Amino acid sequence: MGTALVVIDLQEAMRDTCDAGNPWANPGAVEAAVRVLAGFRAAGLAVVHGHHHDTDPADEFHPDNPLSAPMPEMVPLPGEAVVVKHGLSGLISTGLKTLLREAGRDRLVVPGGEASMCVESTVRMAGNLGFKTTVVADALINFGRRARDGREISPQDVLDMTLSNLRSFARIVESGEVSAA
Repeated sequence: MGTALVVIDLQEAMRDTCDAGNPWANPGAVEAAVRVLAGFRAAGLAVVHGHHHDTDPADEFHPDNPLSAPMPEMVPLPGEAVVVKHGLSGLISTGLKTLLREAGRDRLVVPGGEASMCVESTVRMAGNLGFKTTVVADALINFGRRARDGREISPQDVLDMTLSNLRSFARIVESGEVSAA
């Protein structure tokens, strides 16, 4: 069986949210994702891009909004698969599972955003479906959250908790470990 890089939602809306004053954990996440992507491309390995397209025309992830475009560094090349998702998980109602199974890909490497939402949802589902998944921790974007009691939870604390949760479903590595492999 083979390996596929599954890039989750590295779209301009993420960068716009950060630029609007909502910093993310891992300021170098996009650069780390670019290194991993370049490594997969250089090795001739499968690359799949997951793009979120919200159905609400007012949402920045709506396909008519320019912010729904992939980040320039992450634009799919000809021949690289693109799956569009309307919910959180890249494995629900997208055809990704079928695409991976038909291509004989049972190992996934995942960078992307937002870690505590779409990445976590996709990785949990991948684990439940039997995929051997590796999450690239330093190639994940994550924003802070407001707790139920009103406390602000930092982007790094949210990311740390997300990665702790995902340890039951995936191996967690840094981008240098992916490049070396």
